[in-house]
Amino acid sequence: MEIFQIVAIGLIAAVLSVLIKNQKPEIGIYIGLVTGVIIFIFVATKLQSVIEILNQLANKINIDDIYLTTILKIVGIAYIAEFGAQVCKDAGEGVIASKIEFAGKILIMVMSVPILVSLMDLIINIVP
Repeated sequence: MEIFQIVAIGLIAAVLSVLIKNQKPEIGIYIGLVTGVIIFIFVATKLQSVIEILNQLANKINIDDIYLTTILKIVGIAYIAEFGAQVCKDAGEGVIASKIEFAGKILIMVMSVPILVSLMDLIINIVP
Protein backbone atom coordinates (compact mmCIF):
# COMPACT_ATOMS: atom_id res chain seq x y z
CA MET A 1 0.00 0.00 0.00
CA GLU A 2 1.31 3.37 -1.04
CA ILE A 3 0.18 5.13 2.11
CA PHE A 4 2.77 3.23 4.15
CA GLN A 5 5.51 4.45 1.81
CA ILE A 6 4.24 8.02 2.01
CA VAL A 7 4.04 7.91 5.80
CA ALA A 8 7.51 6.34 6.00
CA ILE A 9 8.97 9.10 3.81
CA GLY A 10 7.24 11.71 5.95
CA LEU A 11 8.40 10.22 9.24
CA ILE A 12 12.00 9.83 8.08
CA ALA A 13 12.02 13.41 6.83
CA ALA A 14 10.49 14.66 10.09
CA VAL A 15 13.13 12.90 12.18
CA LEU A 16 15.92 14.20 9.94
CA SER A 17 14.49 17.69 10.10
CA VAL A 18 14.27 17.66 13.89
CA LEU A 19 17.82 16.35 14.22
CA ILE A 20 19.29 18.86 11.78
CA LYS A 21 17.23 21.92 12.80
CA ASN A 22 19.23 22.32 16.00
CA GLN A 23 22.46 22.82 14.07
CA LYS A 24 21.26 24.26 10.74
CA PRO A 25 17.64 25.48 10.81
CA GLU A 26 17.61 26.46 7.13
CA ILE A 27 18.30 22.86 6.08
CA GLY A 28 15.17 21.77 7.95
CA ILE A 29 13.10 23.90 5.59
CA TYR A 30 14.76 22.30 2.57
CA ILE A 31 14.10 18.82 3.93
CA GLY A 32 10.43 19.69 4.33
CA LEU A 33 10.25 21.18 0.86
CA VAL A 34 11.95 18.25 -0.86
CA THR A 35 9.84 15.76 1.07
CA GLY A 36 6.68 17.60 0.12
CA VAL A 37 7.66 17.61 -3.54
CA ILE A 38 8.49 13.90 -3.47
CA ILE A 39 5.14 13.05 -1.87
CA PHE A 40 3.32 15.39 -4.27
CA ILE A 41 4.92 13.74 -7.31
CA PHE A 42 4.26 10.27 -5.90
CA VAL A 43 0.57 11.03 -5.46
CA ALA A 44 0.22 13.01 -8.69
CA THR A 45 1.27 9.98 -10.72
CA LYS A 46 -1.68 8.09 -9.26
CA LEU A 47 -4.12 10.71 -10.51
CA GLN A 48 -3.74 9.69 -14.15
CA SER A 49 -6.03 6.68 -13.71
CA VAL A 50 -8.68 8.83 -12.00
CA ILE A 51 -8.55 11.35 -14.85
CA GLU A 52 -8.93 8.58 -17.43
CA ILE A 53 -11.98 7.18 -15.63
CA LEU A 54 -13.55 10.64 -15.41
CA ASN A 55 -12.92 11.19 -19.13
CA GLN A 56 -14.59 7.88 -19.96
CA LEU A 57 -17.56 8.76 -17.79
CA ALA A 58 -17.86 12.21 -19.37
CA ASN A 59 -17.80 10.67 -22.84
CA LYS A 60 -20.52 8.15 -21.91
CA ILE A 61 -22.92 10.86 -20.75
CA ASN A 62 -21.97 13.31 -23.50
CA ILE A 63 -20.48 16.03 -21.33
CA ASP A 64 -18.36 18.50 -23.25
CA ASP A 65 -14.65 17.96 -22.56
CA ILE A 66 -14.18 21.62 -21.67
CA TYR A 67 -16.24 21.20 -18.49
CA LEU A 68 -14.28 18.25 -17.19
CA THR A 69 -10.98 19.87 -18.15
CA THR A 70 -11.97 23.06 -16.36
CA ILE A 71 -13.04 21.21 -13.21
CA LEU A 72 -9.78 19.24 -13.16
CA LYS A 73 -7.81 22.47 -13.58
CA ILE A 74 -9.74 24.01 -10.69
CA VAL A 75 -8.97 21.03 -8.47
CA GLY A 76 -5.32 21.22 -9.55
CA ILE A 77 -5.14 24.91 -8.69
CA ALA A 78 -6.62 24.20 -5.26
CA TYR A 79 -4.12 21.43 -4.50
CA ILE A 80 -1.10 23.33 -5.78
CA ALA A 81 -2.08 26.52 -3.95
CA GLU A 82 -2.60 24.57 -0.73
CA PHE A 83 0.75 22.82 -1.15
CA GLY A 84 2.57 26.10 -1.79
CA ALA A 85 0.85 27.80 1.14
CA GLN A 86 1.76 24.96 3.50
CA VAL A 87 5.40 25.11 2.41
CA CYS A 88 5.42 28.85 3.13
CA LYS A 89 3.78 28.30 6.52
CA ASP A 90 6.38 25.65 7.36
CA ALA A 91 9.07 28.20 6.50
CA GLY A 92 7.44 30.70 8.85
CA GLU A 93 6.11 32.90 6.04
CA GLY A 94 2.42 33.08 6.90
CA VAL A 95 1.91 36.33 4.99
CA ILE A 96 3.18 34.80 1.75
CA ALA A 97 1.09 31.68 2.41
CA SER A 98 -2.07 33.75 2.72
CA LYS A 99 -1.28 35.52 -0.56
CA ILE A 100 -0.83 32.18 -2.32
CA GLU A 101 -4.17 31.01 -0.93
CA PHE A 102 -5.81 34.27 -2.05
CA ALA A 103 -4.33 33.96 -5.55
CA GLY A 104 -5.54 30.36 -5.76
CA LYS A 105 -9.07 31.40 -4.82
CA ILE A 106 -9.09 34.17 -7.42
CA LEU A 107 -7.80 31.82 -10.13
CA ILE A 108 -10.45 29.24 -9.18
CA MET A 109 -13.13 31.91 -9.44
CA VAL A 110 -11.86 33.01 -12.86
CA MET A 111 -11.68 29.42 -14.11
CA SER A 112 -15.23 28.69 -12.94
CA VAL A 113 -16.88 31.55 -14.86
CA PRO A 114 -17.48 29.58 -18.10
CA ILE A 115 -19.14 26.76 -16.15
CA LEU A 116 -21.31 29.22 -14.23
CA VAL A 117 -22.34 30.95 -17.47
CA SER A 118 -23.29 27.60 -19.03
CA LEU A 119 -25.24 26.67 -15.91
CA MET A 120 -27.12 29.98 -16.00
CA ASP A 121 -27.90 29.49 -19.70
CA LEU A 122 -29.25 26.03 -18.94
CA ILE A 123 -31.45 27.35 -16.13
CA ILE A 124 -32.75 30.18 -18.32
CA ASN A 125 -33.62 27.72 -21.09
CA ILE A 126 -35.39 25.33 -18.70
CA VAL A 127 -37.46 27.96 -16.87
CA PRO A 128 -40.13 29.46 -19.15
